[in-house]
Formats: sequence, C-alpha cells, structure tokens
Amino acid sequence: MSGDSNKSRLPPKMYVVDSDHNVQDHLEGTIHLQRGQLCQEQEGGGERGGRGDYLWVKVIDNGSVVKISKQVLRDVPSDLAGLLEPVQDLDARLGLLSRPHHLQQLASLPLGSEVWVFWNQSVEMPEAELRYRGPLTSGSSAVYFGVQLKGWAAGRGKSNGNYKGHQLFTCPESCGLVLAAHELSLYPLSRGGNASAHDHTQPYPSSSSNINPPPVNILSRGADSSLTVGQRVWFTQEESVHRGTVQFCGPLPGRPSSSSVYVGVLLDHAAGSWDGYYKDTNLCFIPSPEFGALLPLFRVNAETRSERSPPPVNYPKLPLSNKTAPLPPSTHNKDLSQSVSSTSRPLIHPGMLVTAKKALQPSTNPAPEVALKPPPLTTPKPALKPPTVPPNKPQAPPMSPSTGDSRFSNGFQNLPSPPISDQRAEPNTWLEVGSMVEVNDPPLFGVICWIGQISGIPEPVAGIELDQELSAATDGSYFGKRHFRCPANKGLFVKLQNCRRDSRFPAPEMTLNQVDRCNSIAFLNWSSERVDENTPPVLGQDALLLYEGFKKGIQGHLNSCYLDASLFSMFSCCSSFDWLLFWPTGPHHNPRSRSAQDLLRCEIVNPLRRFGYVCASKTMSLRKLLKAETADAGFTNEEKDPEEFLNQLFLLLQVEPLLKIRSSSPEPQECFIYQLFPPSISSSPPVSPIALSSPAACLVRVSSVQALLESSFMHSGLKLTEAPSCLPLLMPRFGKDFKMFDAIVPSLTLDITDLLDSAVRQCSICQTLAQWECVQCYEDDDITPGQFNQYCNICNEQVHTHKKRQAHKPTLIKVALGCWEGPVPGSRQLMDLFAVTCIETSHYVSFVKHGPQHTDWLFFDSMADREGGENGFNVPQVRACPEVGRYLRMTIDEISRLDAASLRDPVRRLLCDAYMCLYHSPELSLYK
Repeated sequence: MSGDSNKSRLPPKMYVVDSDHNVQDHLEGTIHLQRGQLCQEQEGGGERGGRGDYLWVKVIDNGSVVKISKQVLRDVPSDLAGLLEPVQDLDARLGLLSRPHHLQQLASLPLGSEVWVFWNQSVEMPEAELRYRGPLTSGSSAVYFGVQLKGWAAGRGKSNGNYKGHQLFTCPESCGLVLAAHELSLYPLSRGGNASAHDHTQPYPSSSSNINPPPVNILSRGADSSLTVGQRVWFTQEESVHRGTVQFCGPLPGRPSSSSVYVGVLLDHAAGSWDGYYKDTNLCFIPSPEFGALLPLFRVNAETRSERSPPPVNYPKLPLSNKTAPLPPSTHNKDLSQSVSSTSRPLIHPGMLVTAKKALQPSTNPAPEVALKPPPLTTPKPALKPPTVPPNKPQAPPMSPSTGDSRFSNGFQNLPSPPISDQRAEPNTWLEVGSMVEVNDPPLFGVICWIGQISGIPEPVAGIELDQELSAATDGSYFGKRHFRCPANKGLFVKLQNCRRDSRFPAPEMTLNQVDRCNSIAFLNWSSERVDENTPPVLGQDALLLYEGFKKGIQGHLNSCYLDASLFSMFSCCSSFDWLLFWPTGPHHNPRSRSAQDLLRCEIVNPLRRFGYVCASKTMSLRKLLKAETADAGFTNEEKDPEEFLNQLFLLLQVEPLLKIRSSSPEPQECFIYQLFPPSISSSPPVSPIALSSPAACLVRVSSVQALLESSFMHSGLKLTEAPSCLPLLMPRFGKDFKMFDAIVPSLTLDITDLLDSAVRQCSICQTLAQWECVQCYEDDDITPGQFNQYCNICNEQVHTHKKRQAHKPTLIKVALGCWEGPVPGSRQLMDLFAVTCIETSHYVSFVKHGPQHTDWLFFDSMADREGGENGFNVPQVRACPEVGRYLRMTIDEISRLDAASLRDPVRRLLCDAYMCLYHSPELSLYK
C-alpha cells in the first residue's frame, strides 16, 4: 500500500462490549466476552445476515478475533479509545466512557499541569505534575500518563521516569509513576469526598448518576488482591465517607469467576440499602438493609492504621428484611468483637492537652526553612541493625523538660521522649517518610510525612500526621509554610531524635541471606528427598500424572529460572543427557566434578523423575559449586543465561563436547551449544535464503529452526564432523525489541544429513551420488532458494553452464571410497525435538515433549506462584499444554498468516519467545 493511501486511510472504528456475550470460534470454541471489553473493527469485516448485522472485531483485552452482532457493541470515539485501553477494571472503564468530557480534558492536558493521584488506599490524594502522555512501547495505541509526585508523596514513587529501559520522562529517583486515566484526577479530593471550593467540575459523577466512579486504590492492588472478611474498609457515596466491616468479598453468584469482584460491607451507621442477598442467594448476614452495602471492589478501600476508628456495635437485633437469614454463629460475633477491639486507638490523655496548651509559645521571628531530601525508602543494611523494641510500650520515668526544650508552637513540639539510646544512636537508619512512630509519654502515635531542616533548630525535624486530633497541631504547615498535607489538628513537628518506633507493632524482620536461607528450617516443608537409585524418565500419561500441578518440577529461588528451565528440559522426560550423570570420574578429576555429578544425579534428576519435584535448596547447592569453580558470585543470586549455565556445568563435570564442527581450518572446533547466525536480512546485495513474509502485507515474519540451521551452516562454511547425540541450538535474538523474526517455529524433526562432513548425499537433480555443492546456488531464486543444492559431475556442469551461474564457485564434497552406480539410498540423519526453553521479560520457562503424540507437551514455570512476601517461597507449576502441538504441525505459510496479537499464552511464548531448542537422536545417545 502506498504512503498516500496510508495517510488518507481512516483509523479503525472502536467499540465496547455493552453486555456479557458468548461467541463461537471454530478453533478456540466458546469465547466469553465481558461487558466493558474494547474491540477494534477489522478491515472488510462487516456482514449482514438473516438475523442482523455482524462485525469482525479484534478484542483488545485478549487478542481474540471474533464475529459479533452490532447489537452488543457500543461506539467508542477513536480519540478516546487509547485512554481506555490501559484501564483493566472493566467497570472503571465504563465509568470513564460515560464521562467523555473528562477524558477529553485528560487527552488535551498540557505537560507540566498539576494533577492529583489516587494514592494507595489513602483518602488524601497527593499532588503530582504531568510529565508524559503516550504509549509505553513503540507501536502501541494505549495511552499512559507519567507523573512526578510532589509534596508528601515525593520519594514514594517507583522510578525516575524510566519504564523497562525506556526513559519516558526525567524526574528525581523514586518520584515517578506511570498511570492509567482512571488513576488521575484533575481536582483535589478532600477526606469528605468533596472537591475544593474553587473547582467547578467534580472529578466523579454525582450519586444520582448511574455512573460508577473511578477506583481510588488501583495503585495499591495487584491482579490477585482482595479484601478479607472482617477487614475494616471505607468508601465514598453521596459526597460522604462511609466506613464498615467486610462481610463478603468475591464474584457474584451466576457470574463468571473472571468478572468483577464485589464487596459486601456491614456499615457502622444506617446509610445502606442492601440486605445481604443477591438474586435470592444469601451472601452474608446483614442485620438490616439500612446497614448493608454491596459495591464493586474498586470502590472499596481498606482502612489504613491512621484512618481506623472503633465501629459502633449497636445494630438492630432483628432484621428488617422480608427474607429470613440464619443468625451468625457465635464465632462470628467473637471475631467481630475482636475486630472492634483491634481497631480502636488509645485516646489522648487530658493531661497531655493541658500541657500542650500551657507550652504554646508562638515564635516571634520564624525564619525560612531549608528542606532536606527525604531519606530513600530502602531496607536498612544488615550492618545497621535496627533497634529492638519490646512489644509493649516502654516503661520509663518521664523526664522533666528543661526550660530550653519544653515549648512547642505552631505544631512543633520539643517535649523529649523516654530515652532509648540504641534508637537515637543512628535515627536515620530506620526512620524515614512513612515510618510509624510515637512521641511523648503517654505516647502520641502517627506516621512521618516529612523530614527536613527548620531554621533555628540545629537537628533534623520530622513532620508527623497523628492518629488523633490535637488542638496544638496544624494541617501540615509550620508558620504558614506547608511541608506536607494532612487534616486539620493532626500535623505535629518534633525533633527526629525524639521519635520512637510505634510500640504497638512488632519490629520488622531483618533482611535474610537468601542464599543460605535455602538450607534453613524455613524450607523444611518444601524440601525434597535424595534418591540414589538410577531412575529412568517416565513418558506419556505417566509423565502427565507425575508432573502436572502446583509444587511440581523444580522450585525457583533467587533468579534461578535459567537453571530450573534448563534442567527440567534436559532430564524430566528424556534420557539423552543421562551420559552426564555417569561420565567416568577418577582420582585425577576435580573433587568438585564428582560432587557436582553426585548432586546432579541423586539430588536433582532422580528425585525429579521419582517424585516430580525438587526443592530450591538442591539447585542452590549446584549453584554454589558453580560459583566456587568459576569464582563468579553471580551464580548464586543473579540472572544468568541458560547457555552460560550449561557451558560451565559441562566444564565442571569435565565431559567431552557435544559438537565437533569443521570450518576452513583442518582441525574441527569443539563446543557444547551452537548459536544460529542467519545472514542479515538487510545485507547488500539482498540475501533472502529464508522465506520471510512482508510486514506490509500484514503477515508475520516467520522462519523454522531447520531453515535457520541450514542457512547458518551454509553461509559460514561449516560442517559437522560427526552426528551428535544431542544438539542444543540458540535462537537468533537481539533483545525484546530487536527480533529478526516475529516467530520461529521449532521444527519437530531436524534433518542434519547435508550438514555432515562425510555423509553420502544425493544429487539434488538426479538422486545419484553428489560430488559438488554450491553456496551461490543456495541463494539462486531459480533453483530452490533456501535449500542445499548439491550435484553429481554431470548435473554440476549443466547447472553452471548457464550464463547466470558461470561465476559460481562449487566445491568438492568429501565422499566415501568406492564406486557408486545408480541412485544413492535415501536414508537421512534425523534428530527429534524434545524441549524448548523460552524467555519473556528476563524469565525463563520451558516446554517439554513427554510422549509420542503431537499433543504430548508440558509447560513448566519454576516461579508460577508465590507463597508469602519477600521472605516467602516460589511455587513451581507444570501443566499440560496440548494446544502447542497443533501449531508446531502448521506450515510456515500458515503461521505467517496468523495474527500475532491473537496468539495466546503459551502458544505465543513458544513461537515468539523461543530461546533454546533441544534436539536428540535416541539411537546415538546410547553410545555417548
């Protein structure tokens, strides 16, 4: 298509699914579309049927291309679709779509404008400056917003404007955030839910509207986050904040599990209209509809520690609903009372207020301040041990303040706290913005929102937002100079040295040594057994029964996925690498070699084949041996590549190389892994031995491993001196954004006959003994381009008599001694694919063939799930993946016509992210 026609072409129409709908696909079966999903009309996709008009559309959210009735689609302005695409919550997306004026304001907002961010679960919205608006990657239509946090939120962001190696904008470290449209507001929102008085447009629709407001806590929740029963929450409605306790959290009955999560709340005050039922199904116990509310998850926010208040328990004893519900069990009442007591906060002692009022002495000459940069939000180094704080409030006699330290004014308090020497020695080693602290005795509790220097006070000062109001406190200002924002009468300024860790909470755990943690008692429940008996691999359905499920395969730990995926690929369902386990070792061998072989055989391979699981402590032991052998500490804690691991493992085991390759030199070169180096597509003169589809024709650039291997050997002048038992091949990759091919199809069978140095080969024309081969003919469009061309004496003369090929330089083939007459036997040297290792965003996974059927494929991820937080455990998973077999049997031409965006995991990973393909010859592996 010409450039002029591209300019005049209108952008494709965009739609949103107006109601839940099922469509049938001949390949994928039933595809469920959810209300709120975005769709893009496909070119020439309109059809008129007997039952109405239909459109072929691509669903942006899942990549499916389906035919759907226009009746379930709603038009979306093309200039707004990009703003809606990043919004993953479908209800929030529909809420934004109902407010096109707000979206248009965001789309035209100048860079540098002031905006407000829905920050974590806090009602207070931090200020920010708009620094970037656009896509995150080239070619994407999704519009994101990059902001620089200001005020109290500065230093609590996630980046310096860099997103996955791309510098979208520049800002101080830990001050940048990348957000979607629903996570921004053009106007500040107070704790009461109202915009400030000077605003003329509410950031949310009014309560009388049917529009759901955008979520206020998306930044703090991951895909798997949800609230728990008994948790304290709050939400805004009718410009008021309502609080309560979660009684139900989950998808609604009769709706798919992937639909939006809803929360049932037992309110503190009579402001609701829900009785605990949904379509005749009792979700939870609500004593009266006036005390119940059912809301989408995005509208409900977990109460922070500073926001909690004791909920009243004087609910009506009898339900007013006409439906009967069983009374909650006694355990529920017990839990509720515990929740009430746990959320209450100590009241301010009256004597504290009297002391505060008497000590108020306004400063007569406040001097300008010099703000200090907030300390970084990092974990303290192990050398700087945080202070040990007893679980209860420290009991120390109150100190009488001296005349010079006993006054506080305009929110500044200088009353000393009980002395704790170990905390005051290095306060900045644990005190930072966001630290929960207490001051005075009886204590005042709060959160540090600002740390800086105030003129006239030689020591660092902390600005604290208190849990409870104090008449002497401010709103975060000190003599008219704002340092942070908080509600009135809750901002207090104290010397940093007078702050103590909040004694109501236990001290944070020390950072553990994750390398040694594998051998700690914490891994006891995740350990695996040693198996000394030689255990062959299982195949077919037995392999599926052994491996499938969670806590299967090899457990990942501390960036070990490169090693986990490689070992599972090599040993789980194939014995062709078993020669590594039995390679002869003697007294002259390195002691580490014998230890590594025993560890690999008895602690990893045999247990994997016997029980289907190996814990991370076993692989960590192997990583320690590699570290000791190579003096590379990165083997125990850093990301590596599979070929780096395998090369060092083979060297540690002191085994012979797998491959012997001859080039122009007489002596063959030995190696363990071969890297494919196909010729450059942009070479001059043009070289196109590999058939590539033109992107202009909306086709995918695809090649096969067979074509890549032949091309790499042919253009490098290489030959194998002998057929290998195993052949690990590295795919040509140049990073995520610089791939030579959109997809590489792992050939199920690899023919290496023509790559062998001394193999008997057939003439490409008459099938007699070939004696010549020609590299130039490999690139000739008239003679089967992209294939080996080898000729007997007669055919060689005939082919190169043509004037176009007179400049070719055929070379002699080494043939076995003897006289050949007639056709050469057509036996071929073939190798079978048995595993593929893939990489996506620095994480390796593997596909393994476990049986003879084309659908016998397993997918393995050593870090598929996580149990616990930073000091938790990775949960490995193996699952059946029969769908990839169908794609591996497709031709290059068929795959090139697929829409790459429509490929779903794990097929997309296999075709688009292949990193290493493992081939073997079972017959030859017996002799290795």
